[in-house]
Amino acid sequence: MKQLQVDLTASGRFGDVPLIPEDAWLEGLVNAVVHRSYSLSGDHIRFEIFDDRMEVSSPGRFPGLVDLTYPLGALGALRFARNPRVARVCFDLQFGQELGEGIRRMFDEMRQAGLTDPVYNQTAGSVRLTLYAEPVDRELEARLPEHARAIMSALREGQRLSTGEVSEVLGLSRPVIQRELAKLRDAGVVEWVGKSPKDPRAYWQIAPT
Repeated sequence: MKQLQVDLTASGRFGDVPLIPEDAWLEGLVNAVVHRSYSLSGDHIRFEIFDDRMEVSSPGRFPGLVDLTYPLGALGALRFARNPRVARVCFDLQFGQELGEGIRRMFDEMRQAGLTDPVYNQTAGSVRLTLYAEPVDRELEARLPEHARAIMSALREGQRLSTGEVSEVLGLSRPVIQRELAKLRDAGVVEWVGKSPKDPRAYWQIAPT
């Protein structure tokens, strides 16, 4: 991944600026260390760099009370540390404050950089955080439906998904997904591909730019 771009820095001079803010990906990595399930053997925390994103995966699952379709509200208020001793060490090393504010800080850093919000996905045995190096139109985002970010993440992941598959991935009812996909289609963000309204092979995908 091209990790740097030339841009105007805080000093008023042009210089190398990270495509994804360091404070954002470092926060994601620290959270993975603090909250991973160390009882699961045979796997480890993964930090992967791609052309358009960074991904941090850690073994374990989120507590049942966490709503992944709205991570800022659910995780930003969370004061739970699966590994309190690890959290204390990170606090002593000044990597965190044990106040549950890390998720909110990560969102703030991405938004200040003009990038899309962090995206969380729960797999069968791990939690994956994705930080996209993509600029976002905040005015457009404000007009999009409630679960737009989660739907877009699912489509990026699956490339082509039917309405039922999107509903299954997000754990939301089919009527809710149908309504929100229609709004995203009207906004020109996603597109429906099929030969007829009842085409069993029809699917949704992110609209080409």
